[in-house]
Amino acid sequence: MATASSPRQQLDNPQTLAAVPDRNGSSPTKLAPKKFVRLTLWPLVAATFFMVSGGTYGTEDIVHGAGYGRAILILLITPLLWSLPTAFMIGELSSALPYEGGYYAWVRRAMGNFWGFQEAWLSLVASIFDMAIYPTLFVAYLTRMFPWFQVNNRGWWVALTVVVACALLNIAGVKVVSLTSLWLFLALSAPFAAIVLIAPFKLGALANAVTKPTTSTVDILGGLLICMWNYMGWDNASTIATEVERPQRTYPRAMLVAVCIVAVSYVLPFAALWATGLKSTAWETGAWADIAGLVGGPILRVGVVLGGIISAFGMFNALVMSYSRLPLAMAQDGMLPAFFGKLQRKSRAPWVAIIALAIGWAMCLGLGFARLVTLDILLYGASLLLEFMALAVLRFREPDLPRPFRVPGGLFGAIAIGIPPMLLLGFSVIRSEHESILGMSSFAFGMILVVAGFVVYFVNHALKPAGWSVPEESKAQPAA
Repeated sequence: MATASSPRQQLDNPQTLAAVPDRNGSSPTKLAPKKFVRLTLWPLVAATFFMVSGGTYGTEDIVHGAGYGRAILILLITPLLWSLPTAFMIGELSSALPYEGGYYAWVRRAMGNFWGFQEAWLSLVASIFDMAIYPTLFVAYLTRMFPWFQVNNRGWWVALTVVVACALLNIAGVKVVSLTSLWLFLALSAPFAAIVLIAPFKLGALANAVTKPTTSTVDILGGLLICMWNYMGWDNASTIATEVERPQRTYPRAMLVAVCIVAVSYVLPFAALWATGLKSTAWETGAWADIAGLVGGPILRVGVVLGGIISAFGMFNALVMSYSRLPLAMAQDGMLPAFFGKLQRKSRAPWVAIIALAIGWAMCLGLGFARLVTLDILLYGASLLLEFMALAVLRFREPDLPRPFRVPGGLFGAIAIGIPPMLLLGFSVIRSEHESILGMSSFAFGMILVVAGFVVYFVNHALKPAGWSVPEESKAQPAA
């Protein structure tokens, strides 16, 4: 156990966490202001868009499983019950505690080191499955244009190339990633804008269209889970708070704008295709390419394929930026070895964390899309529960904490806002019993991973009761 004077033991007490300085005398997980780069509203909106959505790609199975009417209803209701409460929670906590590490820092401040560690563990383990989805989508759209990549293991090598390329871009720095996200957002939106504009001239024209036979087995519950996956990840933008211009003002605005943009980007293209009479059974992952060809010919088909490739790349690229800040913040707090906090000299990107995570993500590239989504939602949901708990606990323990943006309704509102997302997560538990991995249900596998977080924390604490040593120069100077 730590001694009475140990910073680690002091920080384990959530009531004193706010007052205990870091090893360099600053607040826990909060870095000195960076003058070299700041994200403003629209670059943050673009980065958040890719951390959450990446456009209409990946939503095809929702229509296949639920039909057009119910799919559009699901796409409209889900952001109200799932995204908007999360965006409000993030808006308050990001404006009150704009710390490096985001949601990890919030939970740690509210409930102490143990739960802060579990928040980071759940998020990073979920990222292992989440981040394998985007290279999978990248390959799915690439093979629509070039079937050659389906042969042998060529698709896997393409997916691995995506992982390596995005890791290198992130090592180049947050400014490169944010500007890339903004331009990628404009590029992938163009073909869907064209579909929405062309579809009214083809009312009922695709009722008898012959489409490629689908292999999707997604039902309406599966469609709901895929919809939840397409609307989750709002908290990912919080981990780069110290690199955002006026975060107290910018974060709430960015969250609300991004929620509206994501919802519109999902609903309008499907509503436009519904009017053409195209059967809902024509949809499956990657089907946007062929359907765009029916609407606008080969040029639009190529545009949608390129947009799908851009979307998958952009999502992976933006999320590398988010997830890599967790090991960085934990290393700065002494909860991980100091080498995870090493920064690249020019860009100050956490290059060791990026490389370590990229290796883990590459190891899951062979898992199927539906299985990845189920595990991702299950683990992400557990971490989201801790974030809503942190919102309520901080309202109770620190009522005078400055909050430039507040969830309305006082303490009751802070508690009630987490109920709808948690109810929706019940569906992921139901579905996880029907998906299997390594000979067991996805739920059982997910619970093993959750329990593993407890074991890792106590092993970590036993090895270094006073916390991992963090040299003063590791925070002040970037690594070579």
